Amino acid sequence: MPIPIALVASLNLLAAAGPGATSTLRNAEGQTVATAKLTPVADGVRVEVAAVGLPPGVHGIHVHAVGKCDPPEFKAAGPHFNPAGRKHGLESPAGAHAGDLPNLTVGPDGKGTGVATAKGATLGTGPDGLFHEGGTALVIHAAADDMKTDPAGNSGARIACGVVERAK
Repeated sequence: MPIPIALVASLNLLAAAGPGATSTLRNAEGQTVATAKLTPVADGVRVEVAAVGLPPGVHGIHVHAVGKCDPPEFKAAGPHFNPAGRKHGLESPAGAHAGDLPNLTVGPDGKGTGVATAKGATLGTGPDGLFHEGGTALVIHAAADDMKTDPAGNSGARIACGVVERAK
């Protein structure tokens, strides 16, 4: 029985995108406060985050355009990853950035998990690839993302950052 063409195309896309990636997010003091596993999926990159030691509450989390995490403000990570030049926000009719992700909810114990897809992103090296020249980073913000205000959803200060690295 022949393999359906759509399945072959999907498997080829996933193989071309690479084996996966990881990110270890640290706060301004250098403490690990979250880890992330990134894997290729048909419509983008699946991002699975596990937080430990973050302030309780709802936090914006985004893929940022530069693979640098210089504390204490993490501004070196640049703006959100936005290769298509769209407006910010998962609820914006003119959005969203490829780096826009749903908010991360952290409980009173400092722990939280989230799974989302960075739609339109790849684990490649081209313009839509998280491994383009200069790389990318995951950033957690102090406040919730309002999902519509350009350029960053009023999500406040950057409180944790981790460079996206190829899985070993």
